[in-house]
Amino acid sequence: QAQLVESGGGLVQAGDSLRIFCSPSERTFVIYANDVMGWFRQAPGKEREFVSAVTWRNNKKYYADSVKGRFTIARVAAENTVYLQMNSLKSEDTGVYYCARNSDPYTWHDGSKYSVWGQGTQVTVSS
Repeated sequence: QAQLVESGGGLVQAGDSLRIFCSPSERTFVIYANDVMGWFRQAPGKEREFVSAVTWRNNKKYYADSVKGRFTIARVAAENTVYLQMNSLKSEDTGVYYCARNSDPYTWHDGSKYSVWGQGTQVTVSS
C-alpha cells in the first residue's frame, strides 16, 4: 500500500512547464525532521535516476545536473507536501516520476536508501 501519492503528471510539449506533487496517502503519515524527500524518474528501458531532493529540517535542496536551472523542488511543511516545478521541459525529461522518503539526509542521492515510495506519475514531453 503506497503511503505517498504523486499527482500532476501529463502530456506537454517541449519548452512547456509542469508541476507535480507528492503528498501522503493518509493523514497519519509523518515526515520527520531528519527525513529527506526525493524525486526520481524512470524512462522506458532505462534505470531509475535521481532528479531532486529536499531535506525536511533545513530545506536544503539538491538537483541532478540534467535538471539544474530548470527544475525547482519545494516543500510545504504544514501540508506534508513536496512539489517539483519543471520548466523548459525537454523530451528527455519523459518518464515516470516517483516521490520517496529517506530517513538519512546524507544519502539524498541514493535511491536504495529511500524506504517509502509512491506509485509514480507519468510525465511525457513531446518534441
